[in-house]
Amino acid sequence: MEDFRRAYLRLCKDAGVEPQESVLVQLQAVAGGTRLDLSGQSLTVESCAVLGRTLQKDTLFTELVLSDCMLSEEGAKLFLNGLCSNTTVRALDLKGNNLRGAGAEALGKLLVRNKTLQRLVLEWNALGMWEEGFSIFCEGLASNGCLTQLDLRNNQINHQGAAELALALKRNSVLQELDLRWNNIGLLGGRSMLDALQQNRTVLQVEMAGNNIPSDILRAIEQSMEHNADRQSALRESRSRTQVLSKEIRNLKEEKGRQFVSLMETIDKQREEMGRSSRNSSMRLGQLQEALHERKSAVNSLTAKLQMTEAALALSEQKVNNLGDLLTRLKLEKTELMDRQSREIKKLQEESVLREGKLLRETNSLSEKNHQLKNKLDESERRCKAQQDQIFELKQELTNSTGELKLRLAQAEERLDMEKRRSKQALEDMDSLRQKEVDHVNRHLEESERALQDRILKLEGQRIQLEEELSRVKAAMVTERAQAEEELGKVRTQVRLEEQQHLSSMEEKLRSARQSRDEAQNHCAQQKQTIAELHARVGQQSIEMDALRRRIDELQQDLTGKEQEKMAEVTRVRVELQEQIGHLQAERTAQSGLKEKIAALEREMKALGASHREALLDKESEISSLLERLRMKEGEIQRMREDEAQRASFLQNAILTYVQGSPLGHYSPKK
Repeated sequence: MEDFRRAYLRLCKDAGVEPQESVLVQLQAVAGGTRLDLSGQSLTVESCAVLGRTLQKDTLFTELVLSDCMLSEEGAKLFLNGLCSNTTVRALDLKGNNLRGAGAEALGKLLVRNKTLQRLVLEWNALGMWEEGFSIFCEGLASNGCLTQLDLRNNQINHQGAAELALALKRNSVLQELDLRWNNIGLLGGRSMLDALQQNRTVLQVEMAGNNIPSDILRAIEQSMEHNADRQSALRESRSRTQVLSKEIRNLKEEKGRQFVSLMETIDKQREEMGRSSRNSSMRLGQLQEALHERKSAVNSLTAKLQMTEAALALSEQKVNNLGDLLTRLKLEKTELMDRQSREIKKLQEESVLREGKLLRETNSLSEKNHQLKNKLDESERRCKAQQDQIFELKQELTNSTGELKLRLAQAEERLDMEKRRSKQALEDMDSLRQKEVDHVNRHLEESERALQDRILKLEGQRIQLEEELSRVKAAMVTERAQAEEELGKVRTQVRLEEQQHLSSMEEKLRSARQSRDEAQNHCAQQKQTIAELHARVGQQSIEMDALRRRIDELQQDLTGKEQEKMAEVTRVRVELQEQIGHLQAERTAQSGLKEKIAALEREMKALGASHREALLDKESEISSLLERLRMKEGEIQRMREDEAQRASFLQNAILTYVQGSPLGHYSPKK
């Protein structure tokens, strides 16, 4: 829109004409649309000329409305000349502009030269007043190939103009709607229009009211319009059908062409295959003939060797049977060893589960003991508080009896020293007993682990011996059967290599499982050591708590029995009690830290037990899968043996039949 406005201003400037403000206002009001509405604007000749020039190359507007613009003959001519070369306008409205002869001529030229205009509104004009101009308009309509709607209401068209219009309709094959209401066509014009519409096949709607035409002519015109509508619908149906049929025909042609091409390709392939097969058959015939000659020469040499080979085969069959018996025995021993190993592994798992249960029980008992110690500490604190209250009450008495109790203080100190010595001896005895118990438990665990390791080593030695015996037997079988048939030797060597690889992989897996088991055992031993240390610490703390309780009880007895002696001793005992309370609080914090460590260790034990169980389950599944693979390999070996025996029997039968059929068969010994 802005480009159109700029082009309009530029052309106005080039022509030396001031742009019309009403046109500029309408251009601004459009704001990006495709409809230019200048209805009711009085356009000058200069503005019409500039608009025509701008519309020559315009590609924006598709509909122009210039109704009631009071266009002059010259202005309409210039405007329509500009539209002749336009390629985007589809609808033009020139209603109420009083167009006459020059306007009709310009419209005729527009219809001849323009190839995109589809709707033209010329209501309330005077095109029919000038016969020459209207005839030019009709000629343009006759040669037009794009206009489908034409509105000629109130254009003062008489019967002569209707005759010109009828001639144009006879030649036009595009127009579909025509509006001729409120003109002066009359009877003669109606007849000429009826004649033209009967010949025209494209006009579907004609409005002719208010033209003084008899009703029978109007009815005939309506019937002709109905016929045209029926023809158009039939044409549409026929076109759609023809399109569908043409598509189907094209598809059928394409399919036939494809089928023909595929048939030709298959024929060519068959010819090539026939030629190849004939060549191959000829080559095979020649090879077979050569092979027959070679076999005839070889049979003569094989007849002498048959007896030797039969004896060797009998011996080899006996050896094979013996080796089969040995293999069955070895398989049974293998199964027994595997069962023993699985039983021992299950026993180890059960023992580990029992150990874990014992550890959990011990940890639970330790937690209960800690809880009891906490309760006892609370009771001791309560007693201390009660003693502090008694101390506050006895302060007054202490001030009066300080002098008398000094001698008794020395005696109490000596008694306290004796008690401390006794408590130290008791603590040392308890530590020695605890250490002995721990050593005994560790020795028992080490002995059990050594016994398990000895069993594992024995099993490994048995397995290695069995593997060596198997390798020896296989080597003997391969050497004996290689002398009879080379192909069997190759196959067995391949099978032996695969089995050795499989056994090596099994050994590696067993080693990794043993390493993981040893690591788990080491970790369990470390955890047991830490738990033993924690047990020792807890025992020491319990001993210290018992000693403190004993001291408190003795002090309480001394205070109740000897009130005067207690008053002197309380000052000193108070200081000692405060220090002991500080030590107890520190020990309490240490016990809380130890409890947290014990809980963390319990969690680690649970996680390790779960991981150990999962690893054991994985190893058991791997062992079962490996056993199944061994069974499959043994079945394949058995099948190969049967196939080889069948091949040997077939070869023997074929050789016997050939020898019996040949002239040398009479000289061969009978079995």
